[in-house]
Amino acid sequence: MVTVKPIADNNLLLRCATEQLGCPHFCSQGIKIPIYCFGTKYLIDNSLFGGVSHMSEEEQSLLDSLLLAQWEERMWKGHFKYDITASEIKVIRGRRKFLAQLNSDRSMDGLQDLKKHKMCHQEDVLVFEQTKHCEELLFCITNGDKADSELIPSAAVPNDAILIVINVNPIEYGHVFLVPHAFDRLDQVLDARFLEMVVRVAVEINNCSFRLFYNCPRHSRVYFQACYFPDLLPVEHMPVDILFDAGQKGIHISTVIDYPIKTLLFASNCNFKIMVEVLAETCSCLLDKDIPYNLMISDCGKKVFLFLQRTGEKHICTCAHT
Repeated sequence: MVTVKPIADNNLLLRCATEQLGCPHFCSQGIKIPIYCFGTKYLIDNSLFGGVSHMSEEEQSLLDSLLLAQWEERMWKGHFKYDITASEIKVIRGRRKFLAQLNSDRSMDGLQDLKKHKMCHQEDVLVFEQTKHCEELLFCITNGDKADSELIPSAAVPNDAILIVINVNPIEYGHVFLVPHAFDRLDQVLDARFLEMVVRVAVEINNCSFRLFYNCPRHSRVYFQACYFPDLLPVEHMPVDILFDAGQKGIHISTVIDYPIKTLLFASNCNFKIMVEVLAETCSCLLDKDIPYNLMISDCGKKVFLFLQRTGEKHICTCAHT
């Protein structure tokens, strides 16, 4: 998704998060919010994909309904700078049918108002202003100790959790940040633990419109973004050439053909943990070689697109290409 109004900084999503979130650390003392706890059942037989995908298309998962309910509540309370549902979207004519969003309210001038939209700092630790910014924190996700996933209506923020925070300058419906909280050594490295939790978010939301995006950090911040797109994005229409095929119950690694950016596709219909481990190792190797990259998680967590960026080029977010 691209915004047609010219701006000086192409890395729009990264700048939004940097200015709104301020820093990756956050003081959770005194804050109680809804906690979504992942179940442990899939850890036994690695049945995560099959365990969630049995739901019919008419059913809505608990995590999907939680995210949309919380996001829409903030929308009606006026926490966003504009109504994203009123933004005009057009399909750019051509073979790939890229999408363009006309949003005159989305400008860099609004991001400079740090007093209103930036979370306050005390001794380099991010804290939520109780009167307003606590409302921007929707809920958090963590690993539970029960077999099935569950929702705790109100509890203190645990360690090794993912904070779900609204983007007050949304690109698309349901636009949120997924920010790691109290993960050890997660400044610039996307480790397998956090990546596994993020992919599992897509699996348990179980909504094909939901996609997650990651920009390889250049400002020592690791976080994902997510939003809902009603239609397939251009890269998802492209044909692929299989590089590695581990069979029906394994993972598949392909290269996307005829796309402007060199792109790899990691896919699996059942072997969740192996796919995440291979993807995390690939990302680590790219980081060691100083090769920037972007990720897009789609198809309810079954597909992860890895976009390779040339060293030295401007860092362009995945959304701008899709």
